[in-house]
Amino acid sequence: MSKQEEVIQLMKNPVPKKRVGIIKTQIIKEGSLLYEVRRFKTPGEAAGLVKGLFEYADREMMVVVSLDAKNTPLAVEIVSVGTVNSCLVQIREIFKHAILDNAVNIICFHNHPSGIPEPSQEDLDVTKRLEEAGRLLGIGLLDHIILGEDGQYVSLQEEKRIKNGYIDLQMKEDFQL
Repeated sequence: MSKQEEVIQLMKNPVPKKRVGIIKTQIIKEGSLLYEVRRFKTPGEAAGLVKGLFEYADREMMVVVSLDAKNTPLAVEIVSVGTVNSCLVQIREIFKHAILDNAVNIICFHNHPSGIPEPSQEDLDVTKRLEEAGRLLGIGLLDHIILGEDGQYVSLQEEKRIKNGYIDLQMKEDFQL
């Protein structure tokens, strides 16, 4: 078929048009949690907010708390539920919630059903990726807290595995005019 015949054929039978959906994204509040402090200044205060979500969990879960500029919680979301010893975490899923909440910072939590909150290499790798992604998006990762049993937890910020954290923000706040 010649080029001229192709053009004539296309004019007689044009390629059908495609549709694209028009969407509206919104957050739906499913419930609420009570917490004791107005804003988080320590990992222990932050862990106190979500410990009830993990209390009877028999599988790993990842929870994200989005925070405003004063570290006041805006929302809590269970982003992933895994197996007894792993949890698939997509970085985009963590930040989707934070972006929709207009969060300035986030704190990530996950549990170790074994009861031992010692971070694995995978935990450290995910934390590094979260920190890098947050930097690009302008949303700070204050902490990644791993919860064990009997109120035990490990804060990767306290272990100096996260560059910015509660202390840095407190200092910035103290020196703002």
